[in-house]
Amino acid sequence: MNNSGKIDPYGFREYDARWVYEKDIDDDGIVQLGKGLGTQIIKHTKKDNPRIIVGQDYRSYSEHIKEKLKEGLVSTGCKIEDIGLSLSPMVYFAQFNLNSDAIAMVTASHNENGWTGVKMGIKKGLTHAPEEMKELKDITLNQKFINGKGNINKIDGFQDIYKNELITKNRLNKKIKAVVACGNGTAGIFAPEILRGIGCEVVELDCNLDWTFPKYNPNPEDLEMLHAISKAVKDNNADIGFGFDGDGDRVGVIDDKGNEIFSDKIGLLIARNLSKDHKNSKFIVDVKSTGLYSNDKVLKENNCETIYWKTGHSHIKRKVNAEKALAGFEKSGHFFFNEPLGYGYDDGINSAIQVCKLLNKSEKRISEILNEIPITYQSPTMGPYCKDSEKYEVIDKLVEEIKKIKEDKIKIDDQEINEILTVNGIRFSFKDGSWGLIRASSNKPSLVIVIESATSEKRKIKIFEFIDNLIQKTGKVGDYDQKI
Repeated sequence: MNNSGKIDPYGFREYDARWVYEKDIDDDGIVQLGKGLGTQIIKHTKKDNPRIIVGQDYRSYSEHIKEKLKEGLVSTGCKIEDIGLSLSPMVYFAQFNLNSDAIAMVTASHNENGWTGVKMGIKKGLTHAPEEMKELKDITLNQKFINGKGNINKIDGFQDIYKNELITKNRLNKKIKAVVACGNGTAGIFAPEILRGIGCEVVELDCNLDWTFPKYNPNPEDLEMLHAISKAVKDNNADIGFGFDGDGDRVGVIDDKGNEIFSDKIGLLIARNLSKDHKNSKFIVDVKSTGLYSNDKVLKENNCETIYWKTGHSHIKRKVNAEKALAGFEKSGHFFFNEPLGYGYDDGINSAIQVCKLLNKSEKRISEILNEIPITYQSPTMGPYCKDSEKYEVIDKLVEEIKKIKEDKIKIDDQEINEILTVNGIRFSFKDGSWGLIRASSNKPSLVIVIESATSEKRKIKIFEFIDNLIQKTGKVGDYDQKI
């Protein structure tokens, strides 16, 4: 076996692949990844020359990596349709629009500079799930490659087709003033133009492309980015603020007063708005999301059901597809709209459009609409360091421990745990609707902790102290990226 390429096996994550370029993967490693992906696509589509849409984000090295990936894909017999500089949702859309067999998008999304990665998918609108990633890892690392003869076709002007798709279906009939922040990532050449196209007055913030990310990473969960949007909303007296991540599949939202609206609450507002025209619909939310969906009065009135599912854009996307849900909302800002609103994949710009449509329909400001849902006290997503090789084992132990605490009726801040959900790590809830979540991150060496109290800030902190105490006792966690 010729192991010429360098590929760190841990780069194969739950639903995409990510590495620090040249440290964890080199050019030959990327060619091998292309061969592995091409082999996998041929195996699944049962075609000798499947058509693959390929695009890349704006990082300085992404185009070079895309060329190496294409080299591997072509050697297996794949026919490449290269749509150039793209957002992930533009590549997903291209699979429908050009009716291709698979997609590969070169991006590390919001990860720091130096990172690269690939988002992949075969079935339309879905990205790889853990079983496909496992298969891809096996084919690639063990070099079980097919040889074939493919080719490369460059498709020009696809950006305009994608932009027009979103503009023509979504025109507004009132002027909404929106701050559009792109953190100098790829969304900068898409979001302002599309939102202007539907009728928004756009205030641009860091929309010029600069792969050095001079201010901060384009990550709508990053407090620095959110604070910058908040300031711009207040300075410009805007109706709403949107922050897009590096590859445009996520959005963060700031209200007219400059406050962040957590994505799960935005999801609830959108779900409420959609439920009026789409009665009896299903919505999928991830385990990091607010407990308010469970017994929301508007959703109940419209006979809508909410299912809590595994965190991760691939998991929620598949669940939306499997349940034929109208939409899915993930706490990290990935929103999924199924027919007739979209094709089921996550698109940050389409998500922002759905928020604009909510405002378009209402006489109220977004902060007033938000006041109609009960107040809860939510923590940000916190990530204490935990080695990739240890994080799942740590979670398994914590699950057992919390189950025992429930069985023994041990009280946390004077309340017993009354419900446990283990589809993804462990989410434990209390009678008053408060809950805590501990799970392993699927794309970083860390755990993920989220807490929501239905009653007070103090209670939120008590639940955090309980969780922190449990994880510190494992002796396997390091510093938090941020904490309350």
